[in-house]
Amino acid sequence: MSARAADGPPRRLVVVRHAKSAWPGGTPDHERPLAPRGLRDAPAAGRALAEAGRLPDLALCSTAVRARRTWELACAQWDAPPPVRYEPRLYAADVPELLEVVGETPSEVETLLLVGHNPGLQELVLELAGGEEGDALERVRVKFPTSAIAVLDWYGPAWRDLAPGGARLTAVTVPRGSR
Repeated sequence: MSARAADGPPRRLVVVRHAKSAWPGGTPDHERPLAPRGLRDAPAAGRALAEAGRLPDLALCSTAVRARRTWELACAQWDAPPPVRYEPRLYAADVPELLEVVGETPSEVETLLLVGHNPGLQELVLELAGGEEGDALERVRVKFPTSAIAVLDWYGPAWRDLAPGGARLTAVTVPRGSR
């Protein structure tokens, strides 16, 4: 981590790609629902976060139906879901847009969860990770599939200070629900 990132309290960014979506004919991309597999995998993602002790203080979620539904099913697995802000800028966002939205997070938030879309989320994780545990970075480079969760830990006084290479990728998991 950079020296700048080491000044401040510990923070965690949990990046979640929406669960598997369906492609019903005539449905605009923004309105696409979850596929049956997505309906199974989204709750599994919520359970995986709870079991790992990685529950957020705040969630930022794309306004796309598949992202919103992923969030709803995942957080339903927790005793006390945190506040969520549905953010239209997360839909089809690139890394600069994602960093802008994350940078607006109040400094009292220690763990932030982001629910959105590829390729932006995958590129964000690759951009922020200045270190990793195990083969996590290589796994993200190869693929960041639906329902994937990446956990980035860093230190900083405010979310706007999160910079490229300033975080450590501490976990990557792809929870799958049972059939």
